Amino acid sequence: MQTQNRLLDDLARVAAGALGTLSGVKSEVEARLREQLERVLAGMDLVSREEFEAVKAMAAKARAEQEELAKRVAALESRLAATAAEAAQPDPASAQS
Repeated sequence: MQTQNRLLDDLARVAAGALGTLSGVKSEVEARLREQLERVLAGMDLVSREEFEAVKAMAAKARAEQEELAKRVAALESRLAATAAEAAQPDPASAQS
């Protein structure tokens, strides 16, 4: 009975040691992968989130200004067309003279 307990104790210690080693290997692999990924990302010309948000806001503002200017141009074109139509009609006062 004593030998079985000792054998089981030895097996438990070996298993615990193996799990500890595997845990260490896992953390080492994760660290290496993280380093490799950071190197790859550093080599890419990526922008930061703050820069992206700033450019996005600028683009939205420019789009709104462009839409406002398009409305103003349309209004001016309609006024110009109305003025041109009035100028093209003969003046009734000069026709009676």
